[in-house]
Amino acid sequence: MLSRIFIQNFALIDSLEITLNKGLQVITGETGAGKSIILGALRLILGERADTKSLQNSEAKSIVEAEFLINENFRNFFDENDLDFENQTVIRRELLPNGKSRAFINDVPVTLETLKLLSSKLIDIHSQFETSNLFDEDYQFRIIDGLSKNKTLISVYQKEFTEHKKLVNEFDNLKKQLSEGNKESDYKSFLLNELLEANLDLIDLEDLQSQVKRHENAETITENLSQIFSKLDAEEIGILDSLNDVKGKLSKVADLSHEFTLLNERFQENFVEFKDILFELQDEAEKMETSPEILAELNQKLNTVNLLLLKHNANSIDELKAIRDEISNEQGTFVDLEFRISEVEKKIYASSEHLEKLAKELSANRKKSAPDFVKKIEALLKQLGLEKAKIEVELKDSQNFNPFGKEQIQLMFQANSGFPLKPIQSAISGGERSRVMLSVKKIMAENAELPTLILDEIDTGVSGKVAEEMGNVMREMSENMQLIVITHLAQVAAKGNNNYKVMKDDVSGKTQSTILPLSDDQKLQEIAQLLSGSKITDAAISQAKELMK
Repeated sequence: MLSRIFIQNFALIDSLEITLNKGLQVITGETGAGKSIILGALRLILGERADTKSLQNSEAKSIVEAEFLINENFRNFFDENDLDFENQTVIRRELLPNGKSRAFINDVPVTLETLKLLSSKLIDIHSQFETSNLFDEDYQFRIIDGLSKNKTLISVYQKEFTEHKKLVNEFDNLKKQLSEGNKESDYKSFLLNELLEANLDLIDLEDLQSQVKRHENAETITENLSQIFSKLDAEEIGILDSLNDVKGKLSKVADLSHEFTLLNERFQENFVEFKDILFELQDEAEKMETSPEILAELNQKLNTVNLLLLKHNANSIDELKAIRDEISNEQGTFVDLEFRISEVEKKIYASSEHLEKLAKELSANRKKSAPDFVKKIEALLKQLGLEKAKIEVELKDSQNFNPFGKEQIQLMFQANSGFPLKPIQSAISGGERSRVMLSVKKIMAENAELPTLILDEIDTGVSGKVAEEMGNVMREMSENMQLIVITHLAQVAAKGNNNYKVMKDDVSGKTQSTILPLSDDQKLQEIAQLLSGSKITDAAISQAKELMK
């Protein structure tokens, strides 16, 4: 139950606080007094978009609070969202001057989505312009499912349906991957074979390039080495013989004077190193080959590597190896795709069987309760002046699963006798909508856990006996729930357990809207004014008293 509303700095409201009670709560007030402003503020509690234009004072924040009396049925929601459960729960929305908004549940900051989830379970606002949802298939399913006691079953079904859709999407994606993989498989296999045949693990690119250069320049290298050997080891004038002679003489000098010992040792060491270099050069010269076959083989290997680097836009052998391994893994994944597709297909089959069973149960419950719905709503419509109105629930099997089972629903309607039933959206007139919608809301209220329902001028366009009966229906609805009604009809206002009036006044040169609870005498005056206009007559007072009886 909605027990308190507090609004601050919102449109024409500077500060407003009102306490509400059980039963039928009636709000009246002249057009433009601010009733829609209060509803607009309450819609913020329902999570609707906030707008800084709603700030009366653009430099201060706007606050909307709604306090609800709730029972243990809501404890699971609080536990699931890590919130403290309180029987008196306060939902607050703050709109800041910078355009940002904040949401709180019992002073704990929450996301807008969490606020929406809770408030949607606590309050339902229905305006005169919202009868179009009666034409929506989803809404029609909700009407019948409420009467069919399908609440738990539809929850189980929709959870399974969500998982089923995920499986179907996964299956489609895997099939798409397989299809695309088939197109690329041959090419990827060709690329992988190229990389494998190159034996990249056995190649050192720098060494390969050096070998090619050596074999390409073998003759020049051999010729230069030959000239070196000639100069070093030529008879009589060879450098090696000269160095040997120097070595012997320096050794004698060192024996004669120890001052030359260190120089002699350095010369001896370098002479040995010089001879080692010479011998290694001789070995390399003997190994030099000028085979065209070996050069061709090395060139082919180098060309293969260079082509692979160019094809794969790589800069090194290591990058080629990484590409090779990646393609190899992709090929392995591609082989695994068919197995995964098979497994998902099995899950889809099992899910479909479960959904089929649940859908049949849902359908059976709906078909069983549909005649009861027809009986109840036709009785209500007759009470509201549509004596000849006929309604029918048409349920047709569907080929595919949908969020409500495996069937489609269509409410068929006709207000006059002797004419065929048609889909309600094409058969109902503007004057009939409010009465049909009120009847639907009454039936839904009897079967849904909806503590508070707000009807905003749903009685627009009716008068006289019909208005009286609409008031009676609302009074009956309020016996099992809290019903808040915004109305211009005296016949409805007279049925209120508690009445409130929205008024607009100038306060310090500024227009302000407020809402006040009415005493019994004030209620009488308000009803009389609704009957007679601005000037309240004795006849209007008398008629108001009769209505209040």
